[in-house]
Amino acid sequence: MDPARVSTGIGGLDAAIDGLRIGDNVVWHCEDLDDFARMLEPYVAGARRERRRLVYVRFADHLPLVGGDDVQVHRLDPAEGFEPFSIAVHDLVEETGREAFYVFDSLAALLEAWHSDLLLTSFFKVTCPFLYELDTVAYFPLLRDEVSAATVAGIRETTQVLFDLQVVGDETYVHPLKVDGRSSATMFFPHLIAGERAIPVTSSAASARLAATRGRMRRRPDHWTRLVDDAFDALDGSIAEQRDAHALLADALLGRDDGRMAGLARRHLSLDDLLVVATRLVGTGHIGGKAVGMLTARAILADDIDGRFVDHLEPHDSFHLGADVFYHYLVSNGWWGHRLAQSHPGTFLSAGATLHELMPTGRFPASVREQLLDMLGHFGQAPIIVRSSSLLEDNFGNAFAGKYDSFFLTNQGAPEERLEALLDAVRAVYASAMSEEALRYRLSRNLAEVDEQMAILIQRVSGDHHGQLFFPHAAGVANSSNLYTWDATVDAEAGMLRLVFGLGTRAVDRTTSDHARIVALADPLNARMFDPEDLSAFSQRRVDVLDLAAGRQAAVPLADLAATDVGADWSLFTSPDTAVLRRLGERDRERGRPTSGRAAPVVADFRGLLGETAFPALMRDALATLAAAYDYPVDVEFTVNMTSAGEPRIGIVQCRPLQTRGPGQSVAIPEVADDSGVLFAAPGEFMGGNVNLPIDWVVMVRATPYLGLGSPQRHGVARLVGEVNRRLKDDSFLLLGPGRWGTTTESLGVPVRFAEINHAAALVEATDAAGNFRPELSYGSHFFQDLVETGIFYAAVFDDRPGVTFHPALVAARENALLELVPDADPHLAAVVHVARFDDLELYSDILSQRVLCARRSCLR
Repeated sequence: MDPARVSTGIGGLDAAIDGLRIGDNVVWHCEDLDDFARMLEPYVAGARRERRRLVYVRFADHLPLVGGDDVQVHRLDPAEGFEPFSIAVHDLVEETGREAFYVFDSLAALLEAWHSDLLLTSFFKVTCPFLYELDTVAYFPLLRDEVSAATVAGIRETTQVLFDLQVVGDETYVHPLKVDGRSSATMFFPHLIAGERAIPVTSSAASARLAATRGRMRRRPDHWTRLVDDAFDALDGSIAEQRDAHALLADALLGRDDGRMAGLARRHLSLDDLLVVATRLVGTGHIGGKAVGMLTARAILADDIDGRFVDHLEPHDSFHLGADVFYHYLVSNGWWGHRLAQSHPGTFLSAGATLHELMPTGRFPASVREQLLDMLGHFGQAPIIVRSSSLLEDNFGNAFAGKYDSFFLTNQGAPEERLEALLDAVRAVYASAMSEEALRYRLSRNLAEVDEQMAILIQRVSGDHHGQLFFPHAAGVANSSNLYTWDATVDAEAGMLRLVFGLGTRAVDRTTSDHARIVALADPLNARMFDPEDLSAFSQRRVDVLDLAAGRQAAVPLADLAATDVGADWSLFTSPDTAVLRRLGERDRERGRPTSGRAAPVVADFRGLLGETAFPALMRDALATLAAAYDYPVDVEFTVNMTSAGEPRIGIVQCRPLQTRGPGQSVAIPEVADDSGVLFAAPGEFMGGNVNLPIDWVVMVRATPYLGLGSPQRHGVARLVGEVNRRLKDDSFLLLGPGRWGTTTESLGVPVRFAEINHAAALVEATDAAGNFRPELSYGSHFFQDLVETGIFYAAVFDDRPGVTFHPALVAARENALLELVPDADPHLAAVVHVARFDDLELYSDILSQRVLCARRSCLR
């Protein structure tokens, strides 16, 4: 006998299809499992006669399909999710080895666990080729009434053999629909199985009679469509039916009810809420953490018992690209092997790097393209934003702030052009899930082995057209708990805002030379963190907008918009900059010029919005309400648009738990006995609570030599700091350097990625007049979200302010251990990056006295 040939156990059927082959995956499309058992029994009996290894992959709740002491039974749980289950099957097949004979439970059980025909097809596409590669034979039952025609088509495309099985009374018919690599004149006719014989049904009359036994043909909707239809029906049903429908939809959309965030969402999102999401879902699968947080926060505020927010909340217009599409994208483009490699610690980063390069090049299935095109028809040519919404994002313990990408689209042009721009944005978001920074973040949070999928949140951009520009009146970030206070009078529990005019990107990104307006909600007009004379230097000068004519996001000078009708009183957002106007007048007088007639420059202080509208009170109450519901501090991204009546409409675009640490016990700041041992001391301008930290190392980027470097060399400094960060990960070290750290604009500071400083105990930004380097207290930005979450202390040293002491020479005078720590570092950079070891350096801060001090203990009393 040909060793490559395998028997079905029925001689006539073997003859009809020229036998099975080693490597065949055999799918039986049948009415029920009893029918399947008729075909399974002879296959198992034949395998036993040939002393084949029988392996039963058990994952359904139905009765066992095969038994016996000679059968290896492996119980797997599809409820763990598509990826863990698929990897478990892969590992099982790999460990079992070559030429095993498999029986799988009903594939319909995977639909019950995943609610997704797309994932069922993806599972088959990744599993069957591996079974084929290892010279196995595998039997799969596929129940006719449980799967859609599209799913059968997808499975048919992958499997080697597909049989349609029909039992009519006592007669059994097998209709080969696909037999890969084999053909004959009668192979693809239905065959009547009579004992060992398989008799082809070739006459038209007999074929018609057989077809008539099936009754009326109807197109079977997929599992997800049936689930949603049943949920709509439950709206008119009993409370118990509604509760069951809610639980099923929540499982499918929000994730399993085994986490704090999922439980919160289930309590606040009604069956009606979930059905709205379901009808706006492209593909299938979970909608991800960002979408869940946004929807939950909106529901909490809308359901406020006193109705304080309902008239002030701006409605959202959102669609969701389900997380199943992410997996299908990987599978259908042939990249699943790289995803499997990511499940091994040794190749987690390298496989991710490969996927990061591949992700922007893939193709989407036609069904997804069609649904997205329909969605674009809904939006018309309104600008949209394509936002990451991964499974782990915005959850308790893991914010992923700024780790994944989001993209504004002006959404102009012909429908096909807009669709391609949208697909490119989705690809880019997918690629960001494989960026080194995101993967290192997962490693640092022990999340490398946790299932992470990328869903997409697609929303209409909040705002309005202002000529060819589109933007909201204001936007920003809000924190319900302001433990990182900058002033002893600030009520930490009242919360804070980081507020900008226009798109909120200026509030969350640390990449520009601008400053957002920091608002303590306990006293919104209090701007005491800056000297009024310096207000213009620390205020917003450029506005992020969508330029519809250019088809891109742009930054325009705030002064250029002053004459634009924005549909609201400009005094809500800007005020005359009297300090600058006075200084200009003084200069004019000194030069003998006229001092009148000059237009007053403006500063974005939001004095009108904060002092004359309900906005700050609404935000304070909303933050308190959300924090109470979460039982945790929250971080919120929002937009503000003013109505024609001058009322604020607030859009909640994101809400997540704010990872903070408490202020701790008050710290007594020692008195300084010898100034020469002080590295820095300042009143206020620190974040991180009350601390008393011993510092083993100071890693200092020296301002003057750094200023002399070109752009590539400055980025080289940032990479070198990252290497030092890794070498010192088990020690307590302080980073010190000029300007803003974490900016992508190297002229403003050191362009490190957060993963390059994540082991630091403290980060200290300092001024340098020669290079015009200045720190920026960017409370609420993604960079500071990382500092907060990781517990890194932060201080800003403005050495041109009263009461500030700064002695970087204390570090420069000590031996530079850079080349000892990083022997392959560029020796030229040793003049820029100075790494000094200390055995008695201590960092102190105290919120009550608003003092911070870093000094050698031997110089303190």
